[in-house]
Amino acid sequence: QVQLVESGGGLVQAGGSLRLSCVASGSTSGISDIGWYRQQPGKERELVAAVSGRGTPYGVKDRFTISRDNAKNTVYLQINSLKPEDTAVYYCNARVASINRVFWGQGTQVTVSS
Repeated sequence: QVQLVESGGGLVQAGGSLRLSCVASGSTSGISDIGWYRQQPGKERELVAAVSGRGTPYGVKDRFTISRDNAKNTVYLQINSLKPEDTAVYYCNARVASINRVFWGQGTQVTVSS
């Protein structure tokens, strides 16, 4: 079992930056890929950035940077030059391939004002 807790969301002005954090706990040794999705109002959830177990980012959208600190069981999402369209609930996602399971956090709200 893996638990994921996101933090760092909030209300920011357009053009600013934000760093989200996701802390994994539980059976973290089995986690391979970990990343971030977002769900904008009225839209489907979409991948914004992920990093493989080897540390290779993939699926990274423009203005986003993902980093992983395995020692702290934490993954970060840096968002620069925020736009109102970035307003969404951002979810942390982790894959445990050995049991063919994907785990989700509860999400953190990011609201960007114009």
